[in-house]
Amino acid sequence: MNDIASLLPAAYKGPERIVCLTEETTEWLYLLGEERRIVGISGFTVRPRRARQEKPKVSAFTSARIGQIVALKPDLVLGFSDIQADIAAELIRAGVPTMVFNQRSVAEIFEVLGQVAALVGAQDRARALLLKYRERLAQMQQAVQARLAQGGRRPRVYFEEWDEPQISGIRWVSELVEIAGGEDCFAELGAQPMAKGRIIADPLEVVRRAPDLIIGSWCGKKFRPEQVAARAGWQDVPAVRGGQLFEIKSPEILQPGPAALTDGAEALHRIVMDWMDRHA
Repeated sequence: MNDIASLLPAAYKGPERIVCLTEETTEWLYLLGEERRIVGISGFTVRPRRARQEKPKVSAFTSARIGQIVALKPDLVLGFSDIQADIAAELIRAGVPTMVFNQRSVAEIFEVLGQVAALVGAQDRARALLLKYRERLAQMQQAVQARLAQGGRRPRVYFEEWDEPQISGIRWVSELVEIAGGEDCFAELGAQPMAKGRIIADPLEVVRRAPDLIIGSWCGKKFRPEQVAARAGWQDVPAVRGGQLFEIKSPEILQPGPAALTDGAEALHRIVMDWMDRHA
């Protein structure tokens, strides 16, 4: 009969074969120097670029190659959001350990990144990176406060996540708009966790809220500012009159991980601060 001690690992190593169903956990594990653990990734992964060459692509966002994932013998699959609930259920029925996060706010993104780091024993590296991210976001807020103290104002921002139907930004985007110095025109919709709760049924509601900036990030396709500007009744929107329509690539802002806290936030901040400087 085996002694109980012989059944226990000598030290915690964490999962050694991880499948990431979305991009943010892949990017985070690479940043932590733990990419050797990844055995499968989402086909939508572009960050980091090398992951596409190094790791097999086993899923989209709403679908996955369950058989291929099982064949990889993962000891952990990481997913994101209730939209991947059906994928998670199939994997669990197949006996695959599966963990799905559902972060929606900036604070929750930080929390999830900390949890993933703990799973692979990389807390020290994560702590340093997360502190750097927090400090940079705080610097943005300080720069905004300095502009406001000089008599400036926050630009009203309409962030469009999809065009047909028109969907406004998810909660972490709305919060990053505020951190970057803007005022989200549809902040109340940002609290809605599902995209259907953020549909703007009446396009003229955007006109009535008169955004100074329009920022598009159409997940999976290129933002077309000329199409937005040509919408019926939108010619008098301040952002359209002033040609203030910008794109932020969806991998930079619509994945709830390192990209949104860094490149996505930086892009928002540059756009907003440029507007504030020109309208001082």
